[in-house]
Amino acid sequence: MKKLNLHQHTLAVHAGGESDPETGAVVAPIHLATTFRHGPAGERVGGYEYQREGNPTNDRLCNAIAALEGGARALTFASGMAAISNLLESLPAGSRIAIPDDCYTGLRILAAEFLPQRAIKVVTVNMANTDAVQAACAEGIDLIWVETPSNPRMTISDIAAIAGIAHAHGTLLVCDNTFASPVLQQPLALGADVVMHSTTKYFGGHSDVLGGALVFARADELHDRVAHRVHVTGATLAPFSAWLTLRGCRSLPARMAMHCANARAVSEFLSGHPAVERVNYPGLPKHPGHDVARRQMRDFGGMLSIELRGGKTAALAMAGRLRLFTNATSLGGCESLIEHRASVEGNDPVSPANLLRLSVGLEHVDDLIADLEAALS
Repeated sequence: MKKLNLHQHTLAVHAGGESDPETGAVVAPIHLATTFRHGPAGERVGGYEYQREGNPTNDRLCNAIAALEGGARALTFASGMAAISNLLESLPAGSRIAIPDDCYTGLRILAAEFLPQRAIKVVTVNMANTDAVQAACAEGIDLIWVETPSNPRMTISDIAAIAGIAHAHGTLLVCDNTFASPVLQQPLALGADVVMHSTTKYFGGHSDVLGGALVFARADELHDRVAHRVHVTGATLAPFSAWLTLRGCRSLPARMAMHCANARAVSEFLSGHPAVERVNYPGLPKHPGHDVARRQMRDFGGMLSIELRGGKTAALAMAGRLRLFTNATSLGGCESLIEHRASVEGNDPVSPANLLRLSVGLEHVDDLIADLEAALS
């Protein structure tokens, strides 16, 4: 049968969502079995042996995520951090990696506390500065980790430019695409070798399922090495979590469109408010990464951060006065969230004390702006 050349919105609905061949059910079944019948010599009668080594529901999700990112293979994990750690800890001892100076706290802690135990050396680089990336690669880097837009300052990195630098030095490029989702940005098409997602966020979309994923540009030795590691160490995604995430895939493009529209309106309101010193949102023309974001993204996302005049006191006071925005960690759900990042980053916070991160949800934007206006007054 000729392969259909489908738009991404159609892929999201149908990839991994084929009707059940036994019953004709249009919704994918959940296979909860931990073990599968095999022959007396271990022959895999139905293609499966044990849930940790493979599961039909999880395979559907892997196929869907790989299709949406345009990758050759995908692997899923029990969390986004499980995806990150399984990939980075699969590198040979003595490897050197570069991570962004603005990135997810979990990656910073992994790099500071755990990767050195495996003799993996980490350097921090301003990924928005391609000259800095070039200089780091010239000193010898095995893997570059890019997070764009970054968490929480919404810094934009030029994926294609960094891919060119990386590959000229024989360096792998991995991109955390959690904030954008494949609906807005496809790093593999721009030259990345691997894409990481915390599927807890926009893929799940309802703040009710934990998960992570890696998508590989090629079905190569790196994929096989990471797949072997997760099978042995066991940080696999449970079938019900895979099913919930697969359900989230089907509405992902529609939800992202509304997240983006709401965030754009919220950012424009906040950028004109006298109590706000700075709005970090790549959709604003004054954002330093706007031109790069416009080139490599289809839209600018549902995440932004603001820095308030009046410092930490003003930031906490505003967060405490909000009625619709919930003070909570995570992002990408239907509900709008806000978080004072410095308060939740542990003993050595790096986010500015006056910064609040916003995950703009699917409520009516007029209600969200009214809530923000009242809290800022």
